[in-house]
Amino acid sequence: MQKQQLQQSLQQRLSPQQIQVVRMLELPALEMEERIKQELEENPALEEGRDPTESDDEPATDPDDEMTAEDSSLADLGDYLTDDDIPEYQLRAMSNAEERREEIPFAVGPSMHDHLEEQLSLRSLTEREREIGRYIIGNIDDDGYLRRELSAVADDLMFKAGIEANEADVEAVLRIIQDFEPAGVGARDLRECLLLQLKKKRPTPDTALALRILNEHFDAFTRKHYEKIRRALDLDEATLKAVLREITRLNPKPGNGWNEASDTAMNRITPDFIVDCHNGQLSLSMNQRDAPELHVNREYADMFRDYLGNKSNRSSEMRNAVQFVKQKLDAARWFIDAVRQRRETLQRTMEAILMLQTDFFLTGDETKLRPMILKDVAEHAGYDISTVSRVSNSKYVQTNFGIYPLKYFFSEGVLNDQGEEISTREIKKIMRETIDAEDKRNPVTDEALCALLRAKGYTPARRTVAKYREQLGIPVARLRKEL
Repeated sequence: MQKQQLQQSLQQRLSPQQIQVVRMLELPALEMEERIKQELEENPALEEGRDPTESDDEPATDPDDEMTAEDSSLADLGDYLTDDDIPEYQLRAMSNAEERREEIPFAVGPSMHDHLEEQLSLRSLTEREREIGRYIIGNIDDDGYLRRELSAVADDLMFKAGIEANEADVEAVLRIIQDFEPAGVGARDLRECLLLQLKKKRPTPDTALALRILNEHFDAFTRKHYEKIRRALDLDEATLKAVLREITRLNPKPGNGWNEASDTAMNRITPDFIVDCHNGQLSLSMNQRDAPELHVNREYADMFRDYLGNKSNRSSEMRNAVQFVKQKLDAARWFIDAVRQRRETLQRTMEAILMLQTDFFLTGDETKLRPMILKDVAEHAGYDISTVSRVSNSKYVQTNFGIYPLKYFFSEGVLNDQGEEISTREIKKIMRETIDAEDKRNPVTDEALCALLRAKGYTPARRTVAKYREQLGIPVARLRKEL
């Protein structure tokens, strides 16, 4: 039997403005600077810099002056007419803020794809082959690989470019591109990439053997089953070492060399916070490049004065114009408040991190880092965990010992044999140092690492050691083994 029931529930929903504030929290300094520039371009009611006008008196309005309902709805625009209510601010966390607003230089040069197209133009090809070549180059990843199936490329050529081509046609042009620089470009997998590079090298007995290993024993090579390869090819240990050295000198990602300079310039870090240590005292300031002085355009305030104080000026056209400007003013006022709220949130969150990790900021010693999770910072800063997570995303702090991402200061805690809580970062540091110093012919296993840590007073399980090793990006012992 079906029944209709009326159920009342309370749900919290974020307004579009609140969603924008949340998104602004995640933006690093450079992106926030671009966001402010975009808002300044789109909203004529928002201006950068100090308000050049002096404060004016309130506009005189006649209390007996009758206004329509629409006019009454605009009367609250008087809130924008006083200096106190105009949301104008200047956040000067540093006395020399202007000096610290350095411009970031960006490298400008041809990309790998430009370089490939230039080489394509130098080849004697038909226009059809050239079009196929351009399309293939457009599908090559930044690391230099063509990871699309040739059949899919042929289909796209037909439906998107109107060029009839089968897989053989595409592969023929691909072979031409694979002869371009950088060596190995256009490969469809790692094996082909290494083979292309070897074939461009001067032929020697070692390169010939390297080609055999990649063609006949690639799986054993990737798994580092070197003894199996040595027996299969009947090689002595010295020869196998020389051949493996020939292979390991090849570039597994040929496109990275071309993109490295551009990526370095584009990803140059601009710190959001600056922590100075002087005579044992810490001081926190914020990068000012994303916080220019903002204010509401005074010409719009004058328009409201004229509209509210002059009965004869209340035409329908003027009313429509004032309603449009009110929308822009509301947006400008909200944006200025959102920028202020973002900076206050960032400031309080960083102050909490500074308080929890004071010893590290004073010494720069990694072992001084305390176990700290998002919840710890949220409790000290008075924010929700999700807010702290957004603040710590893509943000950096400049210290006397270098620039660090905020996420660097977060780590879980474990207990040692004395019952004291220590950061997992300390355990990872010991693991890293041990593996770096290991005998590569007999690398340290996870069981051996676990025993070493227990001897030093730590009590991690073997699966925990394996997890930390994976987080450090270190392969298992078998894959670290060398001859």
